[in-house]
Amino acid sequence: MSVDGKRSAGGRTALRLLAYLLPVLIFLAVGILSTVASAQESASNANRQFVQAMQMIQQANSTFDSGEEARLLREADRLLNEIVQRYPDSAIAVQLITNQFIGDFDVFEFRNRVRALICNDAQSTACFLFRIENLLPPVEYPVSTPRWDWLSLAVAYHLNGGTDKAREIIAPFVGALRRGAAASSSDAQEQDLFVSRALALTGQSEVALQITRSIADCSTRIYNLTDIAEIASWRGEKDLAAALATEAQKYSQANNCSWELGLVVQSLLRVGREAEARTLFLNTVEQQFSRFRETKQECCPAELAVAAADLGEVNLALGLLRTVHEDSPWTVPAVLGRLQARGEISLTSAYLEQVQEVDAQAEILSEFIAAAIRRADPAAAQQWMKRLNQITDTPANRKPTVLAQRAKAEKLIFGDERWRITMAQAIAAADRSSAFIRRDIGVPLLAALVRIESGLPMLD
Repeated sequence: MSVDGKRSAGGRTALRLLAYLLPVLIFLAVGILSTVASAQESASNANRQFVQAMQMIQQANSTFDSGEEARLLREADRLLNEIVQRYPDSAIAVQLITNQFIGDFDVFEFRNRVRALICNDAQSTACFLFRIENLLPPVEYPVSTPRWDWLSLAVAYHLNGGTDKAREIIAPFVGALRRGAAASSSDAQEQDLFVSRALALTGQSEVALQITRSIADCSTRIYNLTDIAEIASWRGEKDLAAALATEAQKYSQANNCSWELGLVVQSLLRVGREAEARTLFLNTVEQQFSRFRETKQECCPAELAVAAADLGEVNLALGLLRTVHEDSPWTVPAVLGRLQARGEISLTSAYLEQVQEVDAQAEILSEFIAAAIRRADPAAAQQWMKRLNQITDTPANRKPTVLAQRAKAEKLIFGDERWRITMAQAIAAADRSSAFIRRDIGVPLLAALVRIESGLPMLD
């Protein structure tokens, strides 16, 4: 074939190829232009809706009507949320979902302002939770240390119907455990303890058990097993509670756990195995006292004092309590309350008179009131309530924890809503407190609120 022929054939091939590709190129160009146009339209719509939301916020800022302000802010929040859902590829949607400033608009501050609308009813439980949450030091990310204050908040939200909020709080802590983020921390086992408790208290017992059974430390493992067993008994899951009590007992025996046996005793008692619990308790006490005589060091774990009270070993319980109450002050109301419930009035009342701290007095009195009600002794309950009122009526004693105990007692005695006034006063007192007190006040307030709302403790 001549050179000209080859050129002609090559030209025809090129034309055929161009004819084939031209529709494809046109299609791609149209697609790109369409995508660009769609992106521009999405951005334009997002901008327009954002401006509408800003106008509503400005209107809310200029009204004196609290109801109108709330309506406008909620509508603005709806518009902003809709931007994220309908125009996720817009720049504003990215800024909204990542809480970035948009101009001088603080997304995070606005979200908190909308959440704070719940406090239009200042004595609602939802408002109490919001205000306590604002007392807590923020969580540091990535999570690597135990935070029982935030996990307690999750439990409180769960019990108040905020299941999604509870899961949102707990999830980072569970994730940290699974990644081993706390493995290098001296608080790693404590982290396991707190997370497992929170999971069990929010209905995630299986996940709590998965975490628990990966723990080798005696204290943490047995605390978890017995806590999950107690929670199961609250929910009427008797078979699970019994199985976990047995598991805790067998693990303690197989691993020579000794200081934790008081917990096992309590767990066995809860599932009705009193004879077994009493034998284990007496053997444990004998071993602990024998070791104390030999070493002259620490005598006995605090959990044994609680177990003694559960078994009705009054003198032994009070004797053990005297040895542990300084290091484990939580045992004082726990032990005295249990003994009061058994009708041991004289000795427990005498012990109360030795307690100097007003916070501890208030908690003990609250437990005495609960015990009197369980004994069907309303006169005694009123007597202890009068004593608690005298404490809180003294201006110097109007501390957050003291007022929270009074609120708890008011719910027990009266069964109505008057406790809400006192709880609001407790949170207000916390707001006025120093940064040092505010740092640690969240858990006592949450524990009192959970006890009031559910009738069950947050666990020790």
